[in-house]
Amino acid sequence: MWQTIGQDKAVFLLQRSLETDQLANAYLFVGPRHVGKANLALELAQALNCDAKEPPCGQCLSCTRILSGIHADVSVVGTVSTGVSRLKSEIGIDQIREMQHSASLPPFEGRYKVFIIDGAEHLSVEAANCLLKTLEEAWGNLLFILLTSDERFILPTIVSRCQRIELPPVSTDTIMEALQNGLYIEASRANFLATLSHGRLGWALLAVNDENMVAQRVACIRDLVHIIRSDYVDRFTFATQLATQFNQTREIIYDMFELWLYWWRDLLLVNIKNEYMVMFADDYAMVAQLAANFSINQIRGVIRSIEAAKVQLQRNANPRLVMEVLLLNIPRLSSVEQVN
Repeated sequence: MWQTIGQDKAVFLLQRSLETDQLANAYLFVGPRHVGKANLALELAQALNCDAKEPPCGQCLSCTRILSGIHADVSVVGTVSTGVSRLKSEIGIDQIREMQHSASLPPFEGRYKVFIIDGAEHLSVEAANCLLKTLEEAWGNLLFILLTSDERFILPTIVSRCQRIELPPVSTDTIMEALQNGLYIEASRANFLATLSHGRLGWALLAVNDENMVAQRVACIRDLVHIIRSDYVDRFTFATQLATQFNQTREIIYDMFELWLYWWRDLLLVNIKNEYMVMFADDYAMVAQLAANFSINQIRGVIRSIEAAKVQLQRNANPRLVMEVLLLNIPRLSSVEQVN
């Protein structure tokens, strides 16, 4: 039985493909970080190698080994270094060549060899071209699953060789129900985490046992409000700090950008009188106060600047210059307009 929550359409498509024996050789799962892409990919790998009559059972030896990351025929390729708790800046060609060699061998303990490429937008140019050749030659009991939060940075020729499946944000009610029924979280805290997750069930599940995730969210918004109020000197200083952080752990910066985009989106919604769609409902008073000080064009300009900064960093632009330009493009409140 499939356990992926809130992605009924994606699950139905995959289940139907399995039942009709029309499974593609390559899939592209597209959706926000922590929305459930990796979980669904592992479930698909379980379904292909499950020993039960109604796969994936989640209980047989094959399913448990896949979930534990020790199944010989299911491999995850990504930016996390094996055995080391640090992130690489990209997925290199050596990783893809190793995968390519493994793909040339028959399954060892299961029926299908499954390769999950987590963060496919981080493939280097050489790795992407190598992967393309692998996908062109893929056949038989091989399956490639590419996961991405931004398909714009994947070669169009790779995208064209994959069956695209979108995983949208999950509803707040669904996340709240999952936290209450699955983890027995009390209603008030479940509602709090579900609201903060912005439709990302994985984030909510991680935040249950990690208070730092909530603290980081608060800090990101506090930093943004500080930028709005600060002068150019403070902005240049903060840009240097962000660039340093990006060079150490870039995923934190990408998460920050995503949060800032949601924040400015809320300001825009308030200005166009669509308050019921605001995602930062817990900070609505501050959102409304700030929204009153910015025009729709100013807010749209900031949103475009954040998106541009994200694209430039993905293309390996100088992080410090990118951060400086972004922070300088954020409009500043005058002393008269300061909010509490």
